Amino acid sequence: QGRMWAYTVGFTVLPHVGGFLGWFINRKEMPVWYEKLKKPSWCPPRKIFPVAWTVLYTGMGYASYLIWKDLGGCSSKAIVPLGLYGAQLALNWAWPPFFFGARNLKMALIDILCLDGLAIGTMCSWYRINKTATLLMVPYLGWLAMATCLTIRIWKDNPEQKPGKSE
Repeated sequence: QGRMWAYTVGFTVLPHVGGFLGWFINRKEMPVWYEKLKKPSWCPPRKIFPVAWTVLYTGMGYASYLIWKDLGGCSSKAIVPLGLYGAQLALNWAWPPFFFGARNLKMALIDILCLDGLAIGTMCSWYRINKTATLLMVPYLGWLAMATCLTIRIWKDNPEQKPGKSE
């Protein structure tokens, strides 16, 4: 019981690791290239994103800890619920390199659509285990819905440059 706080902190911090790395690697591209993209009027201001992701990653990380704890750690019962969570987290972390790094809007769109399905699957698998953990994922799912619509709109409104054309 004395080390449970370390697990709580570890699970809660884990989502932030990939989020921070994605930001760090792509931080120079974000303000330059992203600002030039045509975006809808309802696109949140750039300053909102780090605040939103900090809250969302903290909630989902703590939720994953609750599931891990309720299933008795890395047991056979935890494979599907935590596997789905890990898969959606990997797709979450992959989105910035596709979008900002490779500037591949189509791959970013495919990534986020798969991410949506895995996030929903994660929540469905968690519902019978821990309703609080499931509820902690609701804001994340809401943000993903907005991010998916935004990705679709940016993809549609910014046709990819053909090789050889300048930006």
